[in-house]
Amino acid sequence: MIAGVGTRRVDELVRAMGMSGISKSSVSKLCKDIDERVNAFLKRPLVGDWPYLWLDATYLKVREGGRIVSVAAIIAVAVTTEGKREIVGLHIGPSEAEPFWSTFLRDLVRRGLKRVKLVISDAHEGLKAAITRDCQEFRVRRGG
Repeated sequence: MIAGVGTRRVDELVRAMGMSGISKSSVSKLCKDIDERVNAFLKRPLVGDWPYLWLDATYLKVREGGRIVSVAAIIAVAVTTEGKREIVGLHIGPSEAEPFWSTFLRDLVRRGLKRVKLVISDAHEGLKAAITRDCQEFRVRRGG
């Protein structure tokens, strides 16, 4: 199931597009392939320098254990020295608390994010604390 869309709904969508339908095993295989590609993308090494980093979060409603809960989706978009903008990270967790941001930022650094000169964010307290504690090279420098 992707984003709460079950096999029956995928089959209905395929039929609405004029195709003959899709089996449960085909949906499962497709979902497995999508999961593998997304995981490979999110775990890829980050090569080169990334001087600009945007960090943000939004809250989504998801079905978890038979009930609807709110979760934080945090995203990192970085720019290379050549000016190429790329999504470099995306995680889903319970909230924007410091431990969640810390895990996210440590993962980016472990994968190769380096030479960040400017972090652009909404300055959420959990994010600021995580940067201060875990990412010395991300610290905001204030002019004077």
